[in-house]
Formats: sequence, structure tokens, C-alpha cells
Amino acid sequence: MRTDDLVHALAADCCAAQSSIGRQFALAIAVGFVISAVAFWVTLGFRPDIATAVFTVRFDLKIVQALLLATTAAALVLRLVRPGAGTRLRVAVMAATPILLVIAVIAELVLVPADRWRETLVGSNSLVCLTAIPLLSLPLLAALLLALRHGAPTRLGLAGAMAGLVAGGLAASLYATQCTDDSPLFVATWYSIAIGVVTVFGAVLGRYLLRW
Repeated sequence: MRTDDLVHALAADCCAAQSSIGRQFALAIAVGFVISAVAFWVTLGFRPDIATAVFTVRFDLKIVQALLLATTAAALVLRLVRPGAGTRLRVAVMAATPILLVIAVIAELVLVPADRWRETLVGSNSLVCLTAIPLLSLPLLAALLLALRHGAPTRLGLAGAMAGLVAGGLAASLYATQCTDDSPLFVATWYSIAIGVVTVFGAVLGRYLLRW
């Protein structure tokens, strides 16, 4: 075989492998999300005022933030399973979610009187939030880690952590449709803690389950 033919063959194999892991990752998200959605529907369900809440900015914003986090984390983890692939751009794009959240919190602090800051921060569903998001994320995280085993990540903990961010973000988007606390202060505190727990759990599991 000539050198050029060998190079083309290796490139074709690489593209095929990348396409395969992409499909498996998408399938893992779909399967995990369906399982999480069914669990959500059976245990929690939508908030009673969902029909009117969808027309409010704060309700929509917390779902957008959760989905944006999951999307940007998914883009990064797909790079991490390909040895040698650059990740700087994906890492930079991930900053969009915290920036959006900070802007929302600042707007909240400006618009809401200071004597109500503690009330909006604590809310009425903090314990449910800290429980529901990690539990709803488990099917997603398990499916994603299984899919990532078909790749070749070199930074195992980071890949697992990003899988945790994807799972946590998607689980948060589900839980947000039940949670009646729409304050950015509440979201920045309790949603972040819950998703952070899933992220750490994913990082720990990734170190052991993604070895190759």
C-alpha cells in the first residue's frame, strides 16, 4: 500500500470512529433523558401553573440556562474522547452559562428590594432541588459514561465531570418545570450546588469507568 493510501485509510477510520462515538453519545442522551423524564413525570410532574409560567422571563431563563450548560458541556466532552483534539474553544463557550446567570442575578439584585433578597435566595424548594436534580441525573450519567467508554479520553476525570455537567444540566431542565422558585438567586445557589454534586460524582466515576 502506498503512503498516500495509508494516510487516507487512517483518516477514513478516524472519521468513522468520531461519527460512531457521536451517534452513541446522542443515543445515550436520548435514552437517559427518556428514563429521567418518565421518573420525573411519575414522582414530581409539572408545576400547577405551568401554562402561565412559560410566558414569564424568569421561568424561561432558568430552563435556557440549564439546556445551554448541557449543550456546551456535551460539545466539550465529545472533544475529550478524541485524543489530541483541541478543547480551548469549547471551554470558552462554556463560560456563556455562568455569564448569563451572573447577569440575571445582578438584574435580580437591582430590581428586588434588599429586604427580600434572603427570601428569594432560600425559596421554598431548596431541599427538593438538592435531591431531585442529582437523582434525575443518574440515568443520564450512567448512559453517558457507558457511551464514553467507546471513545478514547485521556483526561478521565475531566471527561467524567463534563458528562456529569451534561446529565446535571438536562436533569435541571426537567426539574425546573416543577420548581416554583424562579429567582436567579435561587437558581444560582441551589441548582448550581445540585449540578455540582453530579459533576463531582461524574469525575470520580470517570476515573475508574473510562480507563482503556
